[in-house]
Amino acid sequence: MPQSSSATKRVRQNAKRRARNRWGKSRLRSAIKDYRHTLVHGPVAEAQTQLNGLYKLLDQIAAKGTIHRNTASRTKSRLAARLNQRETTQTA
Repeated sequence: MPQSSSATKRVRQNAKRRARNRWGKSRLRSAIKDYRHTLVHGPVAEAQTQLNGLYKLLDQIAAKGTIHRNTASRTKSRLAARLNQRETTQTA
């Protein structure tokens, strides 16, 4: 147990941040899962709209420090590459 008032406050802050980080990561994983499902089973236009939303979500979570900004950038690149691959196989 924390002995000082500043340590008690630090425990409260850590719990709040941990909850926010867990919520953000869970939300991100769910959004990516939905995007991948749409990419396989849905129209390409809908996947493109979801990808734009994912970009925003990734940037927001990276800005909070939940994930590193390079991780967000790498994820965005890989998700876009999947969409491009789907578009080329559909038109070819």
